[in-house]
Amino acid sequence: MGAGGGFPIDLVLFGMVAAFLVLRLRSVLGKRQGFERPAPPVQQAPLRPVPGPMIDAKAEPPIVPAAAQTMPDAASPTGQALAQMRAIDPGFDPSRFLAGADQAFRMIVAAFAAGDRVALRPLLGDETYAAFEQAIAAREKAGETQVSEIRSMHKLGIEAAELKGRIGSVTARIVSDQISYTHDKNGRPLSGADAVTEITDIWTFERDLSQRDPTWRLVAARSG
Repeated sequence: MGAGGGFPIDLVLFGMVAAFLVLRLRSVLGKRQGFERPAPPVQQAPLRPVPGPMIDAKAEPPIVPAAAQTMPDAASPTGQALAQMRAIDPGFDPSRFLAGADQAFRMIVAAFAAGDRVALRPLLGDETYAAFEQAIAAREKAGETQVSEIRSMHKLGIEAAELKGRIGSVTARIVSDQISYTHDKNGRPLSGADAVTEITDIWTFERDLSQRDPTWRLVAARSG
């Protein structure tokens, strides 16, 4: 994400930058906002095959338009925290950070649905990864299938920022259209719906700004 380098290397590293049980999936990846519409046809390439049950996980590649990005006022506590981060790491840029957050969000949603632990590990903090892994293991044991598709991104903004010593913490509000549901081993629906739903997520990423590693990792996630 946008600290320490230019895109795409910085953002890929960011991307290669909660117990999260199936029943808690909605609280971690977002919640329904009372707004559903039929899902239009979509053609997307699936992720690479992974061991275990067949998983269908897709994510659209386009980055959220710059016009949909929201930034805090420079004089606000959040704006001042961002400025302090840049003083430590001159390469840090909030707009580039949001572009990286967009990419990381898509990758994490897809990797969790796919049960792809290898892809998830570098994206998450230790506690968050442990919760994700527990949920994936429970799903695999039950023979369940998770389907998650991000159809579009409506809004992406910096909700809060904090600097503790050299550790930067940035919280992003992400509003997207998604399809997300779970089937049991017999193909019967367990949760979610095959309909496009607007979902708001609030995800927090952290990074040690004094280190050369530009990776921001997800350390907290909740619905907005």
